[in-house]
Amino acid sequence: MAKTSLALLESALRARQLDVTLTSARPAQADPVERVPSALPPIDAVLQGGLPKGQLSEIAGPASSGRTTLLLSTFAAATRRGEIVALVDPFDRLDVASAVAAGVDLSRLLWVRGDGCALHGAAGRALTERALERGLKAINLILQAGGFGVVAMDLGDVPAPSLAVVPRTTWLRVQRAIEGRETACVLLVDRPLARSAGGLTVLLDGALARARWAGDSGRSHRLSGLDVTGRVLSPRRAAEGAFACADTVMDWRASARAVHAS
Repeated sequence: MAKTSLALLESALRARQLDVTLTSARPAQADPVERVPSALPPIDAVLQGGLPKGQLSEIAGPASSGRTTLLLSTFAAATRRGEIVALVDPFDRLDVASAVAAGVDLSRLLWVRGDGCALHGAAGRALTERALERGLKAINLILQAGGFGVVAMDLGDVPAPSLAVVPRTTWLRVQRAIEGRETACVLLVDRPLARSAGGLTVLLDGALARARWAGDSGRSHRLSGLDVTGRVLSPRRAAEGAFACADTVMDWRASARAVHAS
């Protein structure tokens, strides 16, 4: 009797073209998510291919945690594929020599530079917030223009009080600007700040980073290797609102070269 009633109901729904409902629909097959690889195989394996396109993701970690290395590697991979990338750098922190060493094709990089203003102190806070405002306008214009494989904004050195004044709706507008586009948008931040529901948070733990310096001179050393341990956090938040759900723990070795002058 129950099967007969169900069959009659499904027949009536199909007759009215209402058969795709919660009562009869099969689980929809999600379209495969296109991703932007970082060209670091262990990381891409954990990220299931890289950062998702059409989403706002973030690379979070303290200074010297490897966050810039990961971003530059992603930029380099994109420019090798012939794509154009963009970096909104409100505080002029990009080291061009490091970008070239990572393999970034500078002719395919749009670099929006800020003034490099002081980030701390009462006098610097107003300048910082003004630079943030300009940077946010720039990233929205770039995303709306389209045509970029990867668009990033470097907020890694911005003090927390200055970031706190940015409304949450700002990041929602960024997500709306990128949604449906063939672009991966990523924030470079000191700690998890904002991302879309389908974006990723790559959290780098600077306390676990180990670097080996080599060189005879007291003024110049070569950074021959950088061990970085990080976690890819799930798109779900814990009940208290923190990014506390770690899907996977990953370890990778990223080669890097740098000159340190005392």
